[in-house]
Amino acid sequence: MIREVVQIDEEKCDGCGLCVPSCQEGAIRIVNGKARLVADRLCDGMGACLGHCPKGAITIEQRDADAFDEQAVAVHLKAGAHTPATATQPAAPARPAAHAAPSRPPATAAVPRTAAHAGGCPGSRSAQWTAGGAVAPATACGGGETASAGAPSALTHWPVQLHLLSPQAPALRGARLLVSADCVPVACADFHARFLRGRAVVIACPKLDDTTAYVEKLAAMIAANDLPEITVVRMEVPCCAGILRAVLQARQLARSAVPVRDVVMGIRGQVIDERTLTGDTAP
Repeated sequence: MIREVVQIDEEKCDGCGLCVPSCQEGAIRIVNGKARLVADRLCDGMGACLGHCPKGAITIEQRDADAFDEQAVAVHLKAGAHTPATATQPAAPARPAAHAAPSRPPATAAVPRTAAHAGGCPGSRSAQWTAGGAVAPATACGGGETASAGAPSALTHWPVQLHLLSPQAPALRGARLLVSADCVPVACADFHARFLRGRAVVIACPKLDDTTAYVEKLAAMIAANDLPEITVVRMEVPCCAGILRAVLQARQLARSAVPVRDVVMGIRGQVIDERTLTGDTAP
């Protein structure tokens, strides 16, 4: 069958192993100093490992591959195969799946898909679901009003950290993308209703993180998905302007004209500026 599967460029790979714990299926091992895909049927194609490779050696490609087999993954993990292989261990040979791949929940499933895992960080596992019901109407951030108690979350996917979300994540396809500074949801009382509802979101901090990596990741997201718009929500502090520059540079790198809405939040939660930057706006 033709589907998305991880591809590892051995010439770029330096064997650092950072991708290994990020793969919750245990589909990647270090063999003879290089990262290797153990078997196609163990790779779900979600790309949680992409943001962990400092060399850009991991990509997602569409090719003929065995169907993803969650039962095989469970057996593989139970056998303790999620730990990195030593330099002398050969890669496990790919074998035909004993069972047909079980049906996977659609993007509108009420609960994200889960699978057994051992080791690594469960927080980087990709998932998608439907937002939990209607969200209360937005009120002005910082206007003295509080968000309705018990209002459901408008989040529809995981992860949300820019380093962790794959450019090929299903949640990004044709999505209105929200790029938020990570302080904004704390400052804005009705962040979900005002900004997150109906959007796929990534969060980042341009002061503490490497914005060069952000530009490359955002450019890949723009290039791989038909994004109708991007909304950037950032704080008024000067360093936070870096997140807007990263988005504009990424748009230029991807040779895209997607409109970028720039929203600036005050540190007390009020919107103090808002504008739309068209495709000819330079970074």
